[in-house]
Amino acid sequence: MDKIAVAYKEKMKELSMFSLICSCFNSRPQKNLDAKKDYMEVKPINKRASGQAFELILKPPSPVSDVAHSIVTPPKKRNISLDDIQKKLEAAEDRRKSQEAQVLRALAEKRDHERDVLFKAMEENNNFSRMAEEKLIMKMEQNNENRRAYLAAMLERLHEKEQHAAVVRRNKELKEEITA
Repeated sequence: MDKIAVAYKEKMKELSMFSLICSCFNSRPQKNLDAKKDYMEVKPINKRASGQAFELILKPPSPVSDVAHSIVTPPKKRNISLDDIQKKLEAAEDRRKSQEAQVLRALAEKRDHERDVLFKAMEENNNFSRMAEEKLIMKMEQNNENRRAYLAAMLERLHEKEQHAAVVRRNKELKEEITA
């Protein structure tokens, strides 16, 4: 069994990839069964318990076989005139210029967008700075106003205490005069 596998591997190495594909996947119907013997040989192997086993040996196709004629030739190129070449070159130049203009347009749009974003960011920053400054000024004014009010209240209390002290002193002096 090992000898058969080695022989099969050697046979596969001998065949070219093209002949293998052509012989295995030949889609043309065969006219008679004897034609199959031209490119393959089937050897039965010992019968197995699960069924029969066969060895398929592929032979390379002969150089004059139908397979060699089935190779598709590339289509013939038509003669290209100088005018055709010039038109193609002009079309290619137009495409290149169009693509270049499109790239430049895209770059200009991107630059405009970046400028707009930068302008908007600067404007927002200025607005924020102005609002923060206004808030700070209002806060400082409020603090000054509160401080003045506090100082005025303190002075008022101090003035009231001085008046009260003066009244108490006068009363004390009157008492002393009455008692003296």
